[in-house]
Amino acid sequence: MPKVTVIGAGAWGTALALQAQLAGNAVTLWARDPARAAQIAASRHNPRLPGFPLPASIDVTADRAGLAADVQLLAVPVQHLAGAPRGAGAVVVCAKGMEAATLRLPLEILGGAGAVLTGPNFAHEIAAGLPAAAVVAAEDPALRHYVMACLGSAAFRLYGSADPIGAQIGGAAKNVVAIAAGAVIGAGLGENARAALVTRGLAELGRLAAALGGRAETVAGLSGMGDLLLTCTGTSSRNFSFGLALGRGETLADILARTSAVVEGVATAPALVARAAAAGLELPICDAVASLVAGRTSIAQSMRDLLARPRRDE
Repeated sequence: MPKVTVIGAGAWGTALALQAQLAGNAVTLWARDPARAAQIAASRHNPRLPGFPLPASIDVTADRAGLAADVQLLAVPVQHLAGAPRGAGAVVVCAKGMEAATLRLPLEILGGAGAVLTGPNFAHEIAAGLPAAAVVAAEDPALRHYVMACLGSAAFRLYGSADPIGAQIGGAAKNVVAIAAGAVIGAGLGENARAALVTRGLAELGRLAAALGGRAETVAGLSGMGDLLLTCTGTSSRNFSFGLALGRGETLADILARTSAVVEGVATAPALVARAAAAGLELPICDAVASLVAGRTSIAQSMRDLLARPRRDE
């Protein structure tokens, strides 16, 4: 029986632990804080994912001896990925974003080795065993097929991809576009505006993926369009909900003060814009979000600027 360790005991890490156990693995859920690990181990509940008890077969620990596994699922925010502990075994990054300080994608932070698990997945639905699909992206075909075999189940269909760059760009940028989509709806600008914004956002994802060595067509799949559809329409999306609050006139500080979960798109937006600029690309929607969260512009002005861009063929 393969051993899977999930590093990071947030909502997503807990859902992945439940899914890995369902798929027939010996599972350890690793938390950095010993007190938190002990509380979850004793109660068999994680307050960050209420309503989904952990079976006794899932070990919950903060002991570094528990890190060694056949497969390690890194479910920590991208901004903390560089400092995440690791043990022996194949590494799968299960976080989406770009490191703000260095403009690195997750696998670049880890030195290029490993795989990425990404796609349109809400933690509470994965934990509930509802039907879902995701992508395991890795250049090494043996690695991605091994991870797919370990984590897939009847309700969790996994697809392989040989384009981890495109998959990571899709996972990172969709959070930024979701903030824009939420802001549009929160400001009462209508469904037409949201549909146009999401579609043009997908084009930005494709251009950036290709510029960084990935494939534009990758973002037309689960790791791009699929994730956009989910995060730009559902209030369960932290990034969409954040944008919704911005659109309704709340301040960045007030929203973040009451939000315990990480809103990856806030740090990712300026990083994506800077990385794109270094590659000679413009990302108008991502740039608008970066300016919005930095307080340099308003939603009304951002929309006017986007609509006033030079006319061209699609």
